[in-house]
Amino acid sequence: MTTSLDQALHALVGLLLWPVIAALLSLAFLAVLDAGLALGERVGGAARLARLKHGTLENLARRRIARSDLLAKIGPTLGLMGTLIPLGPGIAALGRGDFMALSQAVTTAFDTTIVGLAVGLVGYLTGRLRRHGFDLLLSRLEQEGVTHA
Repeated sequence: MTTSLDQALHALVGLLLWPVIAALLSLAFLAVLDAGLALGERVGGAARLARLKHGTLENLARRRIARSDLLAKIGPTLGLMGTLIPLGPGIAALGRGDFMALSQAVTTAFDTTIVGLAVGLVGYLTGRLRRHGFDLLLSRLEQEGVTHA
């Protein structure tokens, strides 16, 4: 009974590897796009954003910061999943003396770890930059609103 449950669990976990890798690569692409958008906000987009109404700007800031936070959290989580999933079969291959399968599993594990951490780092940095930039912009708009009132 336990063996069949173990085999079913192993089969289920094995099915997760490719969706995890696909999601991780999609997040990496999104992280690159998001970093470009965050850089644009810092370089020249602040002037355009300053023309928005205060409430609209707050909502935009909240959404963009949330996206960065999501990248910072989900990237490393998927990277860890992509690390652990192939290690089970890799360790089993080591027990059989199949060093080629072990090396492929370890390579996949390290690759997904690195991509996951890179996505998390980009998400963290863009989130910090956005918080700072939007805080300054909203403070400036509030001060201008007070002086004009």
